[in-house]
Amino acid sequence: MRALNEEKLTEYLDSLPETGIPSVDCIVFEDHKQIYRHMKGTVDVEKKKPVAADERYLMFSMTKVQTMTAMMQLIEQGRISMEDEVGKYLPAYNKLSVKDGDTVRESKEPMRIWHLLSMQSGLDYDLERPGILRVLKEKGQNATTRELVDAFAESPLEFEPGTHFLYSLSHDVAAAVIETVSGMSFGNYLKKNIWDVLGMQDTFFAKKHNEGLKRLAQQFTDGESGILPMDQSCDYQLSDGYESGGAGLISCTEDYAKLADALACGGETAAGGRILKPETVEIIKKNLLSETGLKEIEENMGRKGYGYGCGMQVFLHPEKTGSNAPAGIFGWDGAAGSCVQMDTASKRSFVFAMHVRNCGRAYDVIHPALRDIVFG
Repeated sequence: MRALNEEKLTEYLDSLPETGIPSVDCIVFEDHKQIYRHMKGTVDVEKKKPVAADERYLMFSMTKVQTMTAMMQLIEQGRISMEDEVGKYLPAYNKLSVKDGDTVRESKEPMRIWHLLSMQSGLDYDLERPGILRVLKEKGQNATTRELVDAFAESPLEFEPGTHFLYSLSHDVAAAVIETVSGMSFGNYLKKNIWDVLGMQDTFFAKKHNEGLKRLAQQFTDGESGILPMDQSCDYQLSDGYESGGAGLISCTEDYAKLADALACGGETAAGGRILKPETVEIIKKNLLSETGLKEIEENMGRKGYGYGCGMQVFLHPEKTGSNAPAGIFGWDGAAGSCVQMDTASKRSFVFAMHVRNCGRAYDVIHPALRDIVFG
């Protein structure tokens, strides 16, 4: 791994606010040492407040990296097997139906843990499904993670588990499994086993009445009229009693960088502790998609050259993209354009934060460009 080209990285980051993105922040770690940090832009509607080092962001699907770290801890301990049926932990999933053309029939295959991890469960991302609406009507803001996740199973699956890749609510279901196995709320499990171990003090769930929402960077949306401010809500956090394993967390770049650095270093923390064994991190990086799934993640999500492992994309074929970065880089991103990427070979990682919804170029252009500069 060559030395980081800081000048090139800074030049690229500085160019992004010039294209309309209000603010950017990027941290690079290598073997537990911060080797780079750069921020640019403003985080308020009036464009007067510079982005701060402890700025908070809605992490959206970057939450999945933490959920998968938690799940892999329990798999590593032998408390869960990737081959286990989900119904072993969540009985509501013991009898599933699946769409079959214009009809619905009983699913022939059980949903397994590895189907959840690899987005091959047959679930979708419909937050308006009847089960969710029913539970929210009955329980309101007190609706729990388990109650809502159980309700997902009332709707038919899109396909037999294990046959296709479809980005979905799978990791919210994984969070409910973690609650069942650990005997703890999902948030308490994360705090005890990840946040406290890493010293992450500014990460929590985006509940509607949380005081931490006041310190959020202004959220924007990219539309036909340009990049405009929007409300500060996290629509994936379904109630105050719900903790979304797929998209519920608020965090800051500095906090998230601690997790990224630990995973890039084979699960070892900067203080010499451990959240995962090196061999477990390597399991995370193993592609779980068939040829059909690889085609679907490329065509449906634009992830050319990538496979998908345990909740994270894995760079398999740099040659397909013309990238000078190595194979093996893994990580994921969020709905407001932030991302985390890690490489165990070099022990290098970066966390990039922005706060713009519906910004397609974040995934198609910005994240690959950062990957190639940081790891190339």
